[in-house]
Amino acid sequence: MILDLSELKPAQVYFQMIQTLVPRPIAWVLSEIEENKYNLAPFSYFNAVCSDPPLIMLSVGKKPDGSYKDTRVNIEQRRDFVVHIAHRDVLQDLNRSSATLDADISELDQLSIETTELEGSRLPRIKACRIAYACECYEIHELGSTPQSIIYGRVHHIYIDDAITSTNDKGRLKVHAHRLEPIARLGADEYMSFGEVISLGRPK
Repeated sequence: MILDLSELKPAQVYFQMIQTLVPRPIAWVLSEIEENKYNLAPFSYFNAVCSDPPLIMLSVGKKPDGSYKDTRVNIEQRRDFVVHIAHRDVLQDLNRSSATLDADISELDQLSIETTELEGSRLPRIKACRIAYACECYEIHELGSTPQSIIYGRVHHIYIDDAITSTNDKGRLKVHAHRLEPIARLGADEYMSFGEVISLGRPK
């Protein structure tokens, strides 16, 4: 089967891309609505794009009415945000946080999600998450006809739960993926929980 994307409508292209580009990591993004009030939303058009400076990328669409999503507005206005790597135990809350709410309503309050201080950041992190990136807005670009907002975040601190790490005999930190138990996005309404680890060394 060959799909000619030029023959498909944008919604059809999106549907085929999310079903084939799998699995995708999920950024669970906490952004600031106003002081001590936070938005929380998941995005699976997400990944690392640079190490110097350390940058992550979020691709954020628009609301059905054509306005910017709250996450983009908050990051553009307030600059700081926190990206969490979610795990299986928080999947229900992550999924519920994708619901469309008015811009002034906090998903954290709606879902009773507990936060805690994130060292190096003025914003908190979700207490239950095992990894959190403290970020500041680096650049925002717009691409495409919609357009999509491509948000580059500069990571300045990373929280890692000590329970998912170890240190080897050379002092190098190891994050154990099976202890993290990350979840990933598939197509439609499907997610993937963590499975088999396959270790292969790079060829010389």
